[in-house]
Amino acid sequence: MTSWKYPALLIAGIGISNLGNWIYLIALNLSILHLTGSAAAVAGIYVIRPIATLITNTWSGSVIDRVNKRKLMILIDVLRGLFVLLLPIIMELWIIYFILFVVNVVGAFFGPSSSAYITKLVPKEKRKRFNSIMSMTSSGAFVLGPAIAGFLIMFVGTELCILINGMTFLVCALVIYFLPNVEKDNDHVREPMRFQTLLHDWKVVTMFAIKAKFFIRVYLLFQIAMLIGFALDSQEVTFIKKVLILSNQDYGLIVSLTGVGAITGAFVSSLVARRVPLKLYIGGGVLLTSIGYTFFYTSSTFLSATLSFVFLGFFMAFANAGYATYFQNHVPVQLMGRFGSVADMFQGIVQIGLTLILGFLSEILSLQLVCIIFSVISALFGFALFMILMPTKATYFMEESEELNR
Repeated sequence: MTSWKYPALLIAGIGISNLGNWIYLIALNLSILHLTGSAAAVAGIYVIRPIATLITNTWSGSVIDRVNKRKLMILIDVLRGLFVLLLPIIMELWIIYFILFVVNVVGAFFGPSSSAYITKLVPKEKRKRFNSIMSMTSSGAFVLGPAIAGFLIMFVGTELCILINGMTFLVCALVIYFLPNVEKDNDHVREPMRFQTLLHDWKVVTMFAIKAKFFIRVYLLFQIAMLIGFALDSQEVTFIKKVLILSNQDYGLIVSLTGVGAITGAFVSSLVARRVPLKLYIGGGVLLTSIGYTFFYTSSTFLSATLSFVFLGFFMAFANAGYATYFQNHVPVQLMGRFGSVADMFQGIVQIGLTLILGFLSEILSLQLVCIIFSVISALFGFALFMILMPTKATYFMEESEELNR
C-alpha cells in the first residue's frame, strides 16, 4: 500500500481541482449571463480556451521539458488559483475575458507537465490502474460538480462557487508540494529559449514521429475516432431537444446517467487492470465508444438515448485510461512535454474543424442523418484501430505486470 501513497495523493489533488472546475464552469456561465444578458458573451468563454491553447502549445512543450515538472505544476496551480479568486470582484467583461485567457494559457502547461510527472512517479506496472482511478475521479467530478454548483448557486450565489474553484487550485498546489521531486537533475538545466530552440524542438518531435511509426498510427486512429465523438457532443443538446423532443430535465438526467456510466466504467477498468491487456483497453474501448455514439444518434426514445450514452460513458473510461497509459509507456519522458503540447495543438485544430463542419452540415441537411454518418465514420476508425492492435505487436503492449507474471 505504501507504493500507492504518492500516486493516491496526486489523484486526490487533481480530483479536488477537477471538482472545483465543474462547480466554477456552471457558476461562471451564469455569472456572465447575469452580468451581460448575452448568450454570445457566454459562448465567448468557450472560444478563449482553444485560442489560448493554440497560441501556447507552439512553445510550452519546450519549456516543460527543460524545467522541474513538480515545481512547474505548483506554480501553475498557484497562479490559476490567484487569478480565479479575482473574478468575483471584476465587473468589466473584457477584464474577465483577459483573466480567463491568462488562466487558460497557464493551464495549457499543466496537462503535459502532469503526464511527464506521472510517468516518473508511477511504476509502469501500476499506470493502467492509476489512469483508471484518475478517470474515475474525473467522471465523479463531472457528475458531482454541477449538482454541487446548483445547490450552492440556489442558496449562496455564483461568487462562492468561483471562489471555491480558486481555493481548489491552491489545495492542489499544496498537495503537489508534498509529493516527491522525481527529477532533481532538471534543477540545473537552464537552456535559454530562442527561436532556434523552438525549431530544433519541433524537429526532434518530427524525428520521433517518423521513427515511432506504429505509435503514431495508433495515436492518429485513436484521436480521429475520439475527436469525431467530441464534435458530435456539440450537437447532443440540439438532437435531444429537436429530434427526440425531450425536456431540459430529461437532458439533465441523460447527462447525469452518462457520468454514472463513466464512473462505473472507470471503476471496473481499475479492477480488471491486471487481467485485461492494454491493447483491449484502447482498441475495444474506442470501438465500443464509437458504437455508443451511433446507437445514441439512431435513438428514437428517451430510454434508448439514455442507455446508449451510459454504454458510451462506460467504455470511454476504458479508452481514456488505455490511451493515457499507452502515451506514458511509449513517449520518451524527456520528450513528453514537447510531444504532448504539439499533440494538444493538433487535436485542438482538428476538433475546431470537425465541430464547424458538423455544425454547418447539420444546418443544411438532416441533423440526425449527419450525426449518424459522423458516428459511423468514427466507428470505422475505431474498428481499424481494433484490427491493427489485436493480431500484432503483442510484445509492444506487454506491461511490467505481465512480464513478471503478476
